[in-house]
Amino acid sequence: MEDLSEQTTKDDERVSGGALPGNEPVDRPAATLLRMSGMRGIITGASRGLGLALTRALSGRGWQLAVDARSAVGLESAVAGLADVVAVAGDVADPDHRRRLVDAVGEPIDLLVNNASVLGPSPLPPLARYSVRELRSVYEANVFAPLALVQLSLPRFAAGARIVNIVSDAAFEAYERWGGYGSSKAALAQITAILGTEHPGLRVYAVDPGDMRTQMQQEAFPGEDISDRPPPEESVPGLLRLIEGHLPSGLYRVNDLVAASA
Repeated sequence: MEDLSEQTTKDDERVSGGALPGNEPVDRPAATLLRMSGMRGIITGASRGLGLALTRALSGRGWQLAVDARSAVGLESAVAGLADVVAVAGDVADPDHRRRLVDAVGEPIDLLVNNASVLGPSPLPPLARYSVRELRSVYEANVFAPLALVQLSLPRFAAGARIVNIVSDAAFEAYERWGGYGSSKAALAQITAILGTEHPGLRVYAVDPGDMRTQMQQEAFPGEDISDRPPPEESVPGLLRLIEGHLPSGLYRVNDLVAASA
């Protein structure tokens, strides 16, 4: 995983070791980088948590966004009053919904954030007792849906567009009972790395946001006090550094990105 804590805060400098093998960073013209107003993006899982925090931040920067969540009422309430945000309720595992979401944002697409995911059963079971049927549902949402959205978006991406896939440290550490969610995020991280190699004209990022005070975190630790976790809003500056900067495709930790910008 990239360690950005010792890196310069200048986004136009390449991060040492940050590029995937054979994937040179593509420089956008400065005017394009600064033209955030009117840029188009898709954010999944935007009714709460990190997805909503990022939606608010990008809307405030003038982005035109199509966002989704499974609950129509929750999504509409969450994004009410945000400028240029189109709410498309539905399940990312549904192919018809994915097509509607991509169609809703228009062209060209400058950003795709695959944030929506499912934890799986709560409390988390050990793999020996993990229902394969439930595991398949986790993979449908956390692995296959993000890839399918990338495939739909590829013909519509602007030059130098960003793909941001939200992963987890559970993808890289062998945490007991995290085999379902963790393995799905490991698969997404590897898909991200390969996409970066196959599409050097894009910036393709896998991002570990760290622990956050979210509903999913509470579901992962039922009955425990998670008030010590930071709110998802604290992860947004790190994501913005990827979305608006020049960092090469690769795997990043939000904490490192924020520290490098301090």
